[in-house]
Order: sequence, then structure tokens, then C-alpha cells
Amino acid sequence: MAPGAVPGAAPSRAAASSGDPGAIWHPSPNAGARRGGARPTLVVLHYTAMEDADSALARLCDPAAEVSAHYLIGRDGRLWQLVDETERAWHAGAGAWGAIDDLNSASIGIELDNGGSAPFSEPLMARLEAVLDGVARRWALGPEAAIGHSDCAPGRKSDPGPRFDWLRLARRGLALAPGQGDDPGGPVEALLARAGWTAEAPVEARLAAFRARFRPGAEGPEEPADRAILAALPPGPGIDGAPRRP
Repeated sequence: MAPGAVPGAAPSRAAASSGDPGAIWHPSPNAGARRGGARPTLVVLHYTAMEDADSALARLCDPAAEVSAHYLIGRDGRLWQLVDETERAWHAGAGAWGAIDDLNSASIGIELDNGGSAPFSEPLMARLEAVLDGVARRWALGPEAAIGHSDCAPGRKSDPGPRFDWLRLARRGLALAPGQGDDPGGPVEALLARAGWTAEAPVEARLAAFRARFRPGAEGPEEPADRAILAALPPGPGIDGAPRRP
């Protein structure tokens, strides 16, 4: 159970007070207050790894499962909102991103109806773009806010996986695009940590998570191309003068 969770606790209101106006409101009992007055500063993307969206919806709303997300997007583009954006959903679990270690309090979680090995459908991706745009507007977030579950929990999680089209989001200003920077030298572990990959995991797992986003298909030891992209990324939250996030 997530720390501070209350079994069976459900939002008391009849509809979400903050969220996507086009979503089907389907409240999950697996939610609570964000800690310490935190506000959303990240958006964490997941895949459901389930047979279909209805199965995922049932699990995300099952008190016994003790998991949830703010949104679920079906392969056909249907959108459900399960947790108010002002509340803390139970989607990220243990991990870290930059200086953030309570990921659930600092993020909005979006589950995508995909098993992890197939391309993401066009209706799903189009709906995701609209949801991300709305979240960014409501909470004044930039493209650096969008990360994958594998970024904050490398080695433990692999979603949204190698078939997810990060470049499509980057072209629309909804995620970071890979650039080319001057390699400052030093171990690649330090470059990864500066860019946000700070979770406790082997450096190989962190490098694999980085590559899943910016160099899909790359394998083996670090390469100059990895270091050039890492050098061009902005510092993770709370690192090297970047704003510290809850």
C-alpha cells in the first residue's frame, strides 16, 4: 500500500474539479492528498500491459489493487479520468527524477492502453496530445515535464516502452527533443544524473531508460552519441540550479 493511503478512500465529489473536460469521470478509490502542498510538476506516462482498456479500468479502480492514475486512454481514443488532478494518484511507486523522490505527489499519471510491444494507435496518440496540452496549460508545465515510468524507475519499469513515439510529442512541444551538446567529460553516470536519471539503479539500467526515449534501439556500452544528447538536455528538477520540485 502506498504510504499514507487510506484503504477504500474515494473522492467525495460527484465529478472532478480539475482535469480534462472531455474525459469520462470514473473515480478510483485509490487516491489521496498530495503531500506538503505539492502541485503537479511532472507527467509520467505508462502502458497498461493489459488485454484492453476495460480490464485496465477495472484494476485501476479496484481498492485491492492499490494502484491508480489520473487518466486512462484507450486504443480507440476514449479518455477516462480516475483521479482529480489536484489529488495524488498511486501510479509511480518507488523511484526518483532529479531531486524528486515522492513522484506521486509531484506528478500526473497517464495510463495508455498498450501491451508494450505493439505500436501505439493513432486515436490514442491524438488524444494523448490533447490531454498533455491541457495539463501543460492548467499547470504551466514545459516539455521537460513529460517523462516515462522507466525514467523514474529504471530497471524496475520499462513503460511506455520502445514503441512509444517520443519524437511525435517533441515535434508538438509536448516532450523534449534530442539535441547535440558539448561533452563535458566525466563518467556517463554523472551526465545521466544531471539530466534527471537519479533513481537508485545500475548505470546500465539508467542508460537503457535514456536510450528508450532518445536513442531507441541503441544497445551496449555508452557511445559518443549518448553523451552528446545528454549534454544538451536541461538539468533535472532541483539539479544544477534547476527549480527544485516537490
